[in-house]
Amino acid sequence: MRLMTTPQAVEVSRYGPPPQYPIESVDNALRLLLLFETRPSIRLTDASKYLSVASSTAHRLLGMLLYRGFVRQNPETKAYEPGQALSSIAFAIRRQVDVGTLVRPAMERLFKATGETVHFATLEGSNTHFLEAVESQRAVRVASRQGATLPANCTATGKAMLSLLTTDQLHALYPEAKLPGLTKGSIISRTDLENALQTIRDIGYSTSREESEDGVMSVAVAVTSPSGKYYGINVSVPAHRMTEQLRTELGTMLQTAAEDIQSLLV
Repeated sequence: MRLMTTPQAVEVSRYGPPPQYPIESVDNALRLLLLFETRPSIRLTDASKYLSVASSTAHRLLGMLLYRGFVRQNPETKAYEPGQALSSIAFAIRRQVDVGTLVRPAMERLFKATGETVHFATLEGSNTHFLEAVESQRAVRVASRQGATLPANCTATGKAMLSLLTTDQLHALYPEAKLPGLTKGSIISRTDLENALQTIRDIGYSTSREESEDGVMSVAVAVTSPSGKYYGINVSVPAHRMTEQLRTELGTMLQTAAEDIQSLLV
């Protein structure tokens, strides 16, 4: 490999200044990979024109990327697409990032839009485990439940996650007809829970009306990671501030937030 001497070699990258001793072939290969930020595939002619090199040079670069698994060649179109190596690297990096860190921006957006406490939780057996929280700053507010574990059938977030289960999966979690309760508003019948879960599936979000704690109402939406793990995000509101209009508005906002979160989970 030779050192770069062309004007392209010293172009300013948005990631920082050029290295003191740049290597042209490495830079060209990396520039081809960066094209996948905006293109689903690259043709040989595209690569040649983009790099301002001969087709034979572009072919050798793509051949090496193909050899290392960074690209694959579509057998029908002959275009080059992102390869398994790129996917594996991206997956490994995202897997190392704590899920709470990934969802924090979406939680912050909900908090700014509502001024109320926002929680993010996961389903652990028949329980809701609250992983993250952004607590409201209002004088009267729902306190953070971060780190707490509550029966899933008693929380909006838990019911949202349970609504993703099949009947057999639900019965495996709740083999008995009677369920644990926390308040007089808790759902303590498996039949009532199944009816509530169908309503959640129909409207797209879950609600809790003082079912886990007196004076607390919530709205929640669930998401599933590609690995099959269930998560949920909710907005919790003091009962005196909750109205039917607010409940509907929160459901819509949470559905949007869930879509954003779904794209981040691995």
